[in-house]
Amino acid sequence: MARSFDGNKLVIASHNKGKVREIGELLEPFGVETISAGALGLDEPVEDGLTFIANAEIKALAAAKASGLPALADDSGLEVAALGGEPGIYSARWAGPTKDFNIAMKDVVEKMGDAADRSANFTCALTLAWPDGHMESFEGKVFGTVTWPMRGEKGFGYDPIFVPTGFETTFAEMEPAAKHAMSHRAHAFKQLIDACFKTN
Repeated sequence: MARSFDGNKLVIASHNKGKVREIGELLEPFGVETISAGALGLDEPVEDGLTFIANAEIKALAAAKASGLPALADDSGLEVAALGGEPGIYSARWAGPTKDFNIAMKDVVEKMGDAADRSANFTCALTLAWPDGHMESFEGKVFGTVTWPMRGEKGFGYDPIFVPTGFETTFAEMEPAAKHAMSHRAHAFKQLIDACFKTN
């Protein structure tokens, strides 16, 4: 049985403002006060795991131990079928040291070339860690296709080139509430909430 989160303050183990905002919005209904690792001045640990979950665990545990508070980390990325699953766990690194996802998105599309298979998925791993080292991890996915040119201003990362299955709009064109209802992060988050948060 998963350990329940019974506090009211949680560190979001990320320096990515878009990710911090999105996770904060998902946690809002549970009355949890969130603070980012960036706001606490915590160092970003070396993410040398070989899976999304391994990297989420590295980040969550580092933030929990450094802050003395429970910490929630997200490791997520875009996996493109025509690229053998790349950029995958290296999705952020494709954006370079300036974290310019316009460069990363162009790189994805250029490398895909005229491949007939445009399918892709986003994967999100969430890890909730406590300062004593205990961790709970969950993973969610959402499937769709890569489109070009980029469309929309509402998302972040690779959202402007990803159209989820059954929709004609990119994640970056969707209202946040619509994306939250069906994204990879939403799928992982539902598992986290069901396992670790009291909803009564």
